[in-house]
Amino acid sequence: MVLKEKEKTAIQDLQTQEQTCINKYGKYSDEAKDPVLKKLFKTLQQKEQQHFNSLQQVLDGSVPSCNCNDSDGKDYEPEVTYGPMANSEDKKSDCFLVTDCIATEKLVSSEYNMDVFVFADAALRKLLADIQIEEQNHALMLYKYKTANAMA
Repeated sequence: MVLKEKEKTAIQDLQTQEQTCINKYGKYSDEAKDPVLKKLFKTLQQKEQQHFNSLQQVLDGSVPSCNCNDSDGKDYEPEVTYGPMANSEDKKSDCFLVTDCIATEKLVSSEYNMDVFVFADAALRKLLADIQIEEQNHALMLYKYKTANAMA
């Protein structure tokens, strides 16, 4: 597959978004106080790395297959660390990290939603749509963590 310049630029821009997510989840997994949240951030960091790698395959000339994983979000049931009455500095700090990541996932998801229309190739459009669904799942997982821990 040979990408047009506009397509190549769109993929590179998406890779920049994915790299930001990889870096943020790595940093936030180190900063999080709750071991459950640390684990969630590490999991999401790995998933963002997979997205980055898929986009690199596109830049290298092939479109990886995708499975439209739409179950991660609905199947995620986080352990509760912070009860509804807890109001510690650790909880406040973790709440900030989760809220920031939800905002980031919203941004990245909207980028995929817009950029998919740059491409005519059906397999590539399917890949981008699949990644967008996974980004939405990440936001849902974060929101479920936030709700379970009385942060929402």
